[in-house]
Amino acid sequence: IEDGAGLSLHGGTHITAGFLCVRGSWLTPIVLPCMQQKPELIPSGKLSMVRTTMEENFQEGTLHFLSEFVSRQHYPPKEIISYLIRQILLNPQQGEILKDTYMLLMKIQMLHPANTATVGWDWTLLKYIMEDQKPPGRLLFLQYVVQTLEDDFQQNLRLRLLQKSIAKKVLSCDTCFNNVKEVVEWLVAAVTGVGFSQPQEQPQETTSSSAEARAEHSSSTLQVVLLLQRMLSIAVEVDKSPNCSSCKIADVIFPFILNIPLRSQREAFLNTMESQLLRCKLLELLFQHSCDMPTTLPLSLAKILYFLNHSSVLLQYQDETPTWQRWDEMLQYLSLLLMSYQNVILDHLRSSVIDRMDLIIQKAKPKLQDSDDISHVDIQIKVEDFISRMQQVLGQPFPLQITEKLSIFQELFLIVTAT
Repeated sequence: IEDGAGLSLHGGTHITAGFLCVRGSWLTPIVLPCMQQKPELIPSGKLSMVRTTMEENFQEGTLHFLSEFVSRQHYPPKEIISYLIRQILLNPQQGEILKDTYMLLMKIQMLHPANTATVGWDWTLLKYIMEDQKPPGRLLFLQYVVQTLEDDFQQNLRLRLLQKSIAKKVLSCDTCFNNVKEVVEWLVAAVTGVGFSQPQEQPQETTSSSAEARAEHSSSTLQVVLLLQRMLSIAVEVDKSPNCSSCKIADVIFPFILNIPLRSQREAFLNTMESQLLRCKLLELLFQHSCDMPTTLPLSLAKILYFLNHSSVLLQYQDETPTWQRWDEMLQYLSLLLMSYQNVILDHLRSSVIDRMDLIIQKAKPKLQDSDDISHVDIQIKVEDFISRMQQVLGQPFPLQITEKLSIFQELFLIVTAT
């Protein structure tokens, strides 16, 4: 073996190549990878150039230099990340460079994921932006916040160290539940449009047609809803007992959902909910609240069938919604509860996310309860009882939509009990 030359690859990875020489003939090079160097701060000389642009408020220059200097080997200090967020991304006077700033932040996040020591935002800033300020960059900021939470959560999950995650610091139901309550309030406000005005329009958007503006508004609102639902899902999982956390969060959401005025808004809230366990808990509360005779059964297939025959229309309506539409909504949510409950059982969602990984690896069977043992005859009897009840309430002709919803519910139940 004769020594070859040292080579340098993009991103600062160094390798040494050796070439195998057999009877004077050079064959395929042998590449011997060295240990990846530990990432370092951007060199001080380059950082001084960045700081000069910051002092002179030359933000385009700041973005340009950082884009050039950030690599897999080099990262900026926390205070510069904070500057990008607070002074550029969240500056209400900014316009065209918002997306460039967001893309730079995401590049830094991809190459050097934030942790509790390096994260450039805090809860006070997030609360201020969500409640008191409406800068054009608010949605981009929220996307960035959720990305940092998600990446750090996944990294610490792999290490089984969720107690050291950013989410544990800001979204724990055990230690900072008030933050989780605030996420619920932001979510309800986004869904209902009450107390959640949109960011100020950027000048180039003012010429958009009203239809385009409404479509953009709707898309932006949906993105906010999905991001906040993701935060609630992380809040369910970050502590040791997702079952307890989901109960606490559902208790907070429950009075809000009772007072959401429109069916479309209630459906948006429930259908976008990422945590199946949280949705289960919330729907269980809703149906239990509407029962003429509340039951002490644990959540199970038997309890869901009980809800079919003992629940009234779920929510107080502020409009003159026809009675059959109220029952139609009830049946829709009952099917949603059944599907969510099935996912909770099959995916071991009541166990901590770390224990869940082990259960999945072990291919553990779902833990069923005695009240999950439901026969097809039980289902048929309960459905027929419900039909009789509806005929008395709604009279004839029986609404087709109710028939369809009931048929879907029955089919779902048969599928669930067959698995």
